[in-house]
Amino acid sequence: MVVIPAIDLLDGKVVRLAQGKREAVTVYSDDPVAVAKRWVAAGATWLHVVDLNGAFEGAYKNLPLAQQIIESCGVRVELSGGVRTKEALGQALAAGAARVVLGTKACEDPRFVQEAADRFGTKIAVAIDASAGRVVSRGWVAATQITPGALARSVTMLGVETVICTDVSRDGTLQGPNLSLLSEVLDAGAREVIASGGVSSLEDLRQLKTLESRGVVGVIIGKALYEGTLDARDAIQAAG
Repeated sequence: MVVIPAIDLLDGKVVRLAQGKREAVTVYSDDPVAVAKRWVAAGATWLHVVDLNGAFEGAYKNLPLAQQIIESCGVRVELSGGVRTKEALGQALAAGAARVVLGTKACEDPRFVQEAADRFGTKIAVAIDASAGRVVSRGWVAATQITPGALARSVTMLGVETVICTDVSRDGTLQGPNLSLLSEVLDAGAREVIASGGVSSLEDLRQLKTLESRGVVGVIIGKALYEGTLDARDAIQAAG
């Protein structure tokens, strides 16, 4: 199980949002490349880079910064946030992304997801962002009637290998992962699941490890690393 540090970009800065709320922002750095190098120095082999401007506004604005991270760090980077057109997807891949995460498009345009998966294979992942048992989209501000299990089943049938499963209500709260949500997605047939949201301790990682045999292959960690409640080296060692 691989630990994937999160680098959330908003207006060119590294930030964290509480429960995905734009108004609940904490700025951690105005040098995203330096932050990325910090996590790589601690042993990270993947980074999760999110364009929050893109997630909220629908256009991937921080791509030049993301590309700098990719070119500077020499590790695999997955890009997420506002990738809602073929052009944006192509630009993200051309920038060197090892994986591009589709969220809103997975809820609204299954054909887009299928075509992307058919063409780019394992370079495509889908974000399953859930709140109160339903999937949310468009930067987590739009509610849908889709259940996480139903979306997992759908995108798996479309050929998507990897899903990133986030409990929005726990993101940035350090309350621990939602194991029942992860189980729902795994039960629906998702092949590879990356857990996200709420991880704050080595005990949380040990709990996630119990789902590794079922398909939990990674965990995205954000606030716990930035606040220092979890040491990156210790987390990587515990998860591996």
